[in-house]
Order: sequence, then structure tokens, then C-alpha cells
Amino acid sequence: MNITITPSSVSGKLKVPPSKSSMQRACAAALITPGTTIIDNFGSSNDEKAAMDIISKLGASINIVDNKMAITSNDYIFRSQFPEKNVIVNVGESGLSMRMFAPIAALFNYDIIFTGEGSILKRPMNFFDEILPLLDVEVHSNNGKLPVTLRGPLHPKDISVDGSLSSQFLTGLLFAFAKACTVPVRIIVKDLSSRPYIDLTISVLKSFGFQIDNHNYEVFTIHPRAPLAAHSIKYTVEGDWSNAAFLLVSGAIAGEITLKGADLNSCQGDKNIVQALFDCGAEVHLHNKEITVKKKPLKAFEFDATHCPDLFPPLVALAAYCKGKTIIKGVTRLLFKESNRAVALRDEFKKMNLDIELDGDWMTINGRNEIKGANVSSHNDHRIAMATAVAALAAKGNTIIEGAEAVKKSYPDFFKDLKALKTNSNASKKADVI
Repeated sequence: MNITITPSSVSGKLKVPPSKSSMQRACAAALITPGTTIIDNFGSSNDEKAAMDIISKLGASINIVDNKMAITSNDYIFRSQFPEKNVIVNVGESGLSMRMFAPIAALFNYDIIFTGEGSILKRPMNFFDEILPLLDVEVHSNNGKLPVTLRGPLHPKDISVDGSLSSQFLTGLLFAFAKACTVPVRIIVKDLSSRPYIDLTISVLKSFGFQIDNHNYEVFTIHPRAPLAAHSIKYTVEGDWSNAAFLLVSGAIAGEITLKGADLNSCQGDKNIVQALFDCGAEVHLHNKEITVKKKPLKAFEFDATHCPDLFPPLVALAAYCKGKTIIKGVTRLLFKESNRAVALRDEFKKMNLDIELDGDWMTINGRNEIKGANVSSHNDHRIAMATAVAALAAKGNTIIEGAEAVKKSYPDFFKDLKALKTNSNASKKADVI
């Protein structure tokens, strides 16, 4: 699907979409918690649908009534003996679902086959080949890639892991250990990346009654939880800072926007977009749990995105309109996303008259007075699609985004919300124009 973005100022108020990272973790926590979990403010992105499908395949039941989701699980599904059984799980393109649910699936004593679609089939999963056998899990992969077949049950033990590729592997182990440990166990982690996402994992598990101690992101102690009778837990999915970042940047470069539902006390690392907006000179107001950003003359800034790499795309869109050279650290974290995100950003924004230099772990964006509309590709990457769309708001000329449907992965209503903000939106019978 192609979307055409016509240049326009923006103005208005929106509610931040639900966090898919929070929702996927809530699904995992509901699966390992006996009883019924009531989830409020859940979203409908492809990644969230993948998580829901996985827990259904693993034995949980899901019912949606009055915009609330009820997930019911019990310990019987983990104790049942079905050695001849096998289940096929499709994670779609969700890296988190793959890396988080695989260790949880390894708690079962039958074959569970993980497969997926698109870019996930090319992303490295060697971690499972190396670590899960140490926990008594039988693993068969496609040379470190999907499909991956697991057979447990996993037995938690003190273990050391490398956390440099992705924190999502550790997230999966924390969930599995929290469910299965009968005595305190430790996970020693080297070079942990994306630390705020581990904070989110521990926060969600705490909401469900599990206890994990974090010792400087180097040692994690997982404590056994006392047996619980089936009961009900209520969990509200928080707003998504990753998606809020694109909307806030649209206000900084093209007008004014107010967002409600973005919690500045969140564990999400992408809330640091607010600091970047302050640093570049945008007008930012924080009041009554709302954030307002207004357009002002913008200046170059420096930002370390090592632990929040999903901010690279909105930061590039922001830096495009900042006078001077903006420098962002953390490029090595972009290699194994839905695309090689650093190269995709460089190549697509070059079409829009923006010069981006890549040097090891550093990205330099040479802000321009005039960004031009162009034909660009999403690379089937939701964040590339959103970054180019936001940058197109203040460009000279229309921008056509090929593969714009990629936004369904995390923010299905992105273009609908963007159109609602535009002050002179158009419609076309020939193509989707906003």
C-alpha cells in the first residue's frame, strides 16, 4: 500500500496508543499466572495479536467483553504430560514475541515449533541454541534462525548470558525462571543492552506477584513465588512512548500537538524523546499528565540511543529540521531490526535531501533548511514508514511512502491519527493521501 503525504501544519490533541511492549509482557505474565487476568487499554497491532495467539496455542483462554480482555490460565497446562504432542507457533514479525515466549514455551514437555514471517526469519536466534540446552531444553534450529523447535521442561539454574544483542532474550528467561524456580536462582548478564526494557519486564512481573532483584543490571536474582490459588489480577496497559515520539516530533517540526496518556514515570526508555525535544529547542509543556510540543526554530543536538534504539527513526526526522550537525550514538543496535535500520534511514532520507553519515556506532545528521518530498520505501519497517511520514509534513512537495502498511506492526491507526492532526488534509480517489 502506498500513502501520499502532503505538506501541512498539524494541530490537535491525541491519546497515546497503548504500548505493545507492555501488552505483550502482560500476555506472558497472564499465561504463567493461575487465574484470570483482566487487561484494560490493550491495542490491536500485529505484534499484540501475535502474543495473544501464542498464549492461546499454549493453553490460555482469551475473552474480550466491553473493551476489556480476560485471559484465563492455570498450572495444569504446565504439568500435563503430552510427550507426543506438538504445537506450531507463528510469531509474525515480532522479535519480542519470539525471544520472550521461547523460554516460556520451553517449560512444556512436548515439541513447540516457532516460525514467523518476513524479516524475523533472517534475525539471529543462536542464543537459544547456546543457552537453553544448559537448562535441560532440547533445541533444534535452522542454523541459528527460525524455525526453532523446543522441548522442555526447562529447569532454572544459575547461569551467565551475553546481553549485548538484545535484552529480549533476558526478558524471556526472567519470565520462565519466575514461573519455574523453587529456590532463588541468579542470571549473570554481560553488556546488557536496552536496559529500560528490562525495567519494564520486572515491573510487569511485579504487578503479577513475582519478585526479581536487579543488581546493577549485571546480576538478576529470581525468587520463587509462594503457591497461589486461582485469582483475578487487573492490569492496565500504559501508553506507548515509542509511538508517542513520532507524534511529538510532528508538533516540533510542523505545528503543535498535545498528547495525553504518556506517563513520564514509565520504565520505557523512549520517554527520553522529551529530553531530545528540550535539547533541540522545541517548546515543550508538561502539565496534568499531558505533553504539548510546539514548533520553534530548532538546533542540532547530541543523543545517546544505545538503550533506546527505537528512537533513532523519530530522532532522524527531528534532526532533519535542526540547524547544524546532530550526533546520535547507538548505531550498532540497529543492525537486526525489521530492516538494517541505520542504512534504511540513510538511504530513504537521502531521497528527501538529507545527508546522514554512519561511522561505527555514530550517526551524524546534517540538518537542512529544505527537506524535499520524494518517493521513499518503508523497507517493510514500521518505524521507517512513520519517520518518513513525519518528516514529510514540513517538506517541499509530496512524499509517497511505499509499503506504508508496515505500520500495522505497532501502530495500525498511525496514518488515521496523523490525518486527524493535519490542518489542511486532502482526499483522493486514486490513492491514499493525507
